[in-house]
Amino acid sequence: MHNKDRVNFPPDPNPNPLKFKLPAGSCDVHFHVFGPPHLLPYSDERRYTPPAAPLGHYLALMDHLGLDRAIMVHPSVHAGDLAVTYDTLKRAGDRLRGMIRADPKMTSEDYAELDKIGVRGLRFNFIEEHGGVFNVEEFESVCNHAARANWCVCVHADGATLADHADALRACPAPVVIDHMGRVDGKLGIDQPAFQTILQLMNESNIWIKISGADRMMSRGSSFDDVVPFARELVARAPDRVVWGTDWPHSMVFKHNAMPNDGDLVNMLLELVPDETQRNRVLVDNAARLFRF
Repeated sequence: MHNKDRVNFPPDPNPNPLKFKLPAGSCDVHFHVFGPPHLLPYSDERRYTPPAAPLGHYLALMDHLGLDRAIMVHPSVHAGDLAVTYDTLKRAGDRLRGMIRADPKMTSEDYAELDKIGVRGLRFNFIEEHGGVFNVEEFESVCNHAARANWCVCVHADGATLADHADALRACPAPVVIDHMGRVDGKLGIDQPAFQTILQLMNESNIWIKISGADRMMSRGSSFDDVVPFARELVARAPDRVVWGTDWPHSMVFKHNAMPNDGDLVNMLLELVPDETQRNRVLVDNAARLFRF
């Protein structure tokens, strides 16, 4: 369902102070750029209308937080128009890499051209409320292309979808990155079937996961104490295949006083990944390997 009149809030412009210094080479593997729409128009097919979140604002946040690298995830409000991704990657230099929406129609020439500007992955949105449907043939085709290009395939899906298509995920010859801790319900604890499925998938050498989306879990009623064990279990299961992201500028926030603070999100890492050596792997080494920095 499209509702272009639905407008979400802008990100908090005042990140809270950090309680620790990020290591050199730290990478935020999940952020978006929106517009600005007078230069880079939104799609008429968008589900909501966000305020502009231009590249300059995000680069300022990177500098404030001490992030050296980041992955721009092409936003749904721009649909299949890659102009905003081209613009972002060309202007940001070697600090950024990109991830675009999966398109089975892309040719080997398309992959080569996009690789030159810094694109390193394709993303599927399998969330039913977003219109997502898991098409196995399309998924397999994209995985094969991504493997040849040395790209990853990102999957935004819930635990039930991941369980239903676990065999296809395991069989993908490219790295598969699960978004936002698989969108599990933090209130149900780590023993819930959805999370146990994710832990089983994490035994596979091609499966990665983002310990992002803690704020999303909390917005759905989980406490921070609920969230912490999920991240710790994932890191314990696959320490070399966990990455982290802010999800800036936090689209789909439509309630007053619900916008997360990016300083707080960074500080959460002290609890989500309490071991400094492992935290540095999540922030630096794993992301550099996955996105070829």
